[in-house]
Amino acid sequence: MYSVIEAQRRLGLHMQEHGLKRTRQRDQLLEVFYEFGGHASVDEVLARVQLRMPGVGYATVYRTMKLFVEAGVAHERKFQDGQARYEPHLGDEHHDHLICLDCDRIFEFDDPVIEARQAEICSAHHLRPEHHRHEVYARCTLGATCVNRKPPTR
Repeated sequence: MYSVIEAQRRLGLHMQEHGLKRTRQRDQLLEVFYEFGGHASVDEVLARVQLRMPGVGYATVYRTMKLFVEAGVAHERKFQDGQARYEPHLGDEHHDHLICLDCDRIFEFDDPVIEARQAEICSAHHLRPEHHRHEVYARCTLGATCVNRKPPTR
């Protein structure tokens, strides 16, 4: 699992290779992003980084998140809502996603049985898997007691 320190190193190498400068804003954005922990939208990263650096704008965060993806320190994900969300790149660690349609929470999971079954299916069709995305969209079974439930729209 990569730490923010490893991400800073990787980002620094990428910027050096591409003639980009290291800035305080980029450093702060990377720290805020890794502290967030995953599935952050540009708006969510912006809100958090503005607590440290009030002058940072949306365009800066947007461009910097794209830079993080290019540098391999973040993954961009688009779920059913179409909004880009970013999660830290954590090495070769693979995981799948459960997305709650009621509260929009995103849960990560890894299941060796599912992974093995996917490999078996590929093999049966004479295919070698390269990569995949597994997303399960579900509804909360807690109903009105779910603390994350969005209020109904009128």
